[in-house]
Amino acid sequence: MTGLALFGIGISLIIDARIGVPPWDVFHQGVAGRIDRSIGTVIIATGAALMLLWIPLRQKPGIGTVLNAIEIGLVANVAIDLLPQPDALAARVPMMLAGVFVTGLGSALYIGSGLGPGPRDGLMTGLAARGVPLRLARMGIEFTVLIVGWLLGGQVGAGTITFAVFIGPIVQWLMPRFAMRERTVR
Repeated sequence: MTGLALFGIGISLIIDARIGVPPWDVFHQGVAGRIDRSIGTVIIATGAALMLLWIPLRQKPGIGTVLNAIEIGLVANVAIDLLPQPDALAARVPMMLAGVFVTGLGSALYIGSGLGPGPRDGLMTGLAARGVPLRLARMGIEFTVLIVGWLLGGQVGAGTITFAVFIGPIVQWLMPRFAMRERTVR
């Protein structure tokens, strides 16, 4: 629960910094604009569609997958309203960078709990389970949705690129520190 809350806060920091939204949100914006649906509807539909891609990766949803779909959005809604929206770029850049790190920390905590990754993270963990380094799997996914979202009309900024470059390495570095380990029964 803490990891999901941190993820929502991290995304909120990035959004309120107003330097560019994360790549998945560029994708959601682009799709929403093309099909004339709300971004929330697109986020939910995208999550459901992504879970179909889990089948060949043999990923299994868990309670964490369900909580991901609910808690992150709720926390983000509250945090966006509570966080400041500074005007000075000198304040916005550290806010965005903190958001990327907090999102990575939140990811490592909730995925590391072993209760099931979110729909988007299941692709990353599925690829990593098949030998793709986690950081490269995450970066590849982020850049793919960034490009597709941009081509569909989503807005890209410096924060978008920063997120795409650094989120994978941050999650890969933090995951071993928070992953639940199986205990041997003696």
